[in-house]
Amino acid sequence: MRIPLPRCWSIGAAGAGRQNRANDSALRQSAATKESSRRGQNLLKRNSDKGSGATVSMNRGEVAIVGGSAAGLFTAALLARGGRRVRVLEASERLDPEPRTLIVTRRMHDLLGAAGEASVVNEIRRFELFTDGRSAEIPLARPDLIIERARLIRSLAGEAQRAGARIELGRRFLQLEPNGRGVALSVERPDAAREELHSETVVGADGAASRVAHSAGWPGQETVPLLQAIVALPHDYPPNTVRVWFAPADTPYFYWLIPESPERGALGLIAEDSQEARKCLDHFLSKRGFTPLAFQGARIPVYRRWVPVRKQVGGGEVYLVGDAAAQVKVTTVGGIVTGFRGALGVAEAILSGTPSRELRRLRRELALHWLIRKSLHRFQQADYSRMVDLLSAALRRSLSEYTRDEASRILWRIAVRQPRLLLLGLRGLLMKESCPRAG
Repeated sequence: MRIPLPRCWSIGAAGAGRQNRANDSALRQSAATKESSRRGQNLLKRNSDKGSGATVSMNRGEVAIVGGSAAGLFTAALLARGGRRVRVLEASERLDPEPRTLIVTRRMHDLLGAAGEASVVNEIRRFELFTDGRSAEIPLARPDLIIERARLIRSLAGEAQRAGARIELGRRFLQLEPNGRGVALSVERPDAAREELHSETVVGADGAASRVAHSAGWPGQETVPLLQAIVALPHDYPPNTVRVWFAPADTPYFYWLIPESPERGALGLIAEDSQEARKCLDHFLSKRGFTPLAFQGARIPVYRRWVPVRKQVGGGEVYLVGDAAAQVKVTTVGGIVTGFRGALGVAEAILSGTPSRELRRLRRELALHWLIRKSLHRFQQADYSRMVDLLSAALRRSLSEYTRDEASRILWRIAVRQPRLLLLGLRGLLMKESCPRAG
């Protein structure tokens, strides 16, 4: 089943699709990216049923999406365009998510097109890597995008509503129970009154601590803290450049400085303990002369193995998307693009009733990131120094052609251009302890 997308999305309209295919060829995008675009381009739009009013009894074909996350709202738009009745249940009484500065690859634009443009605040054309007095610069053939999460969610909410989905605010999910015709959901309204809803299909898009997942019987997830400070940038800081520092004495992940404008940026880290994260970040800020203007944070799921995205519950079915399914690249702990891919796959499965090819591809991609993270997680300072030394000019030029969402192509280029780097990674895999710890 191919997914119908709004005409304003780059993979939705035939004309935009032709332009995308030309760009894909010129920019050497992966075959998987092209296939995702082709499926969107070739599917005819269906009219959404604009049903109104609260659903009290069974409404055949309705999908209830719990959580107004980016992945949840994208799923809502896809399903509504596919002809399903869709309601989004969001606990907050206002669609006013916490702001957070994020970096994503251009794959987000390939998936969303114009729907994602409102959230873009900057473009990145270069990465600078630092470790123990060494550095390396990697240019990007296709710029990364700096986005503001709150803007993205509001934009996706508008797209979902225009597609025919209903967004119901102030509906806090409590639990779900099976019944013979589908799934019964209990939600709490702002006045503390309980309401029972019935749906044939439920999608949990309510984050890493998903109550839907818990209620349906999925095991809990391990998470790691992400913490970043908004800082004023030095006057000579290049606004198109992200800086990354590897400091394994502080964190097995890394520090970053992401410019959201010529004046401001987000300097942060991923750690394994919340208290240690704040202590390390404060020290890092002080050491480099930055004064925090504000702090942003979240807990991010740690991907260890594929989370099955579907469960049969009574006469209905429950799916998970985004952070609720740990659809996160564990190399960088980035989950926006992978969450959208998970949404696309779940929408395919719901509309067609058959397994999704997109989910199979996403599973392979996340497994490769897990393999890389298992190696990097045991790197010491000397290993990072060796890694940066092995990034030859030829390899950096080659890597510039691919994004973090194309792990297999990156590994292939490394194998061709610098096999010693793969041997260094293999050494990391063979170390005694090779699994990320999460707190």
